[in-house]
Amino acid sequence: MAAFSGYNRCISGAGAVDVYTNRFCIGLLKEVRMEIVITGRHTQIKQRFRDVVESKMNRVTAIAPDAQRIQIVLNTEGNPRQADTAKRVEITVVAGSTVIRAEASSTDQYSALDMALDKLTLRLRRTRDRRKDHRRGYEQMVPVDLGVVEPEVETTVEEVVQEDGTNSADAAVASDLGPGESVEVSVGDTPIVIRRKLHIAEPMSIDEALYEMELIGHDFFLFVNKETMRPSVVYRRHGWSYGVFEIDTPENVAKKK
Repeated sequence: MAAFSGYNRCISGAGAVDVYTNRFCIGLLKEVRMEIVITGRHTQIKQRFRDVVESKMNRVTAIAPDAQRIQIVLNTEGNPRQADTAKRVEITVVAGSTVIRAEASSTDQYSALDMALDKLTLRLRRTRDRRKDHRRGYEQMVPVDLGVVEPEVETTVEEVVQEDGTNSADAAVASDLGPGESVEVSVGDTPIVIRRKLHIAEPMSIDEALYEMELIGHDFFLFVNKETMRPSVVYRRHGWSYGVFEIDTPENVAKKK
């Protein structure tokens, strides 16, 4: 597939390299105007893998014809002890304000791709069915704007030293960050590395938080509860059972009494 001529971050031609981020860009499907980007981490993306990815994207467009962007990340694990999961494929689909993710690992990239696609299509169907339920008269959910999905930037590991010359986890996370920025720091002579990232979150209901957790395939989801305005976490227990943690300070609790 030729790259879309209006996409100024790609060199013309099929499977062209993104000159800014060194990613392979297959291009835009003209029928649905969907951008497909493939990134290789610790590995080279070969033409055969790009062709296989392109041939399987109809599984996504059949369920989510409004998808605007699909990002596939292929990661290779060099540790021979992890040969069974040496290839990991992560797929992210952006459709409007909705972001859906899935990932899988296997001995080869093609099996990992199929497994990740199976998980992704299941989540896409859940999203589609939920929208149908809303149109039948259920309470309409307000979409949560997750913002523009930016390519992940490699973070550097810094050593955080306090004024007295010592290191601590508190000092490691004390620096100010802007939205979307992240930093990794090592704590003293220990093997501990702390990664900190700032997300801007619009308050949402517990139902919306559960919905977002299902979309990204995680076992927990951090959010701000719009009813209490407290930082909260929804998490999966077993089956269709979920739990919610809310955090508050003694001072705030005392004020509300």
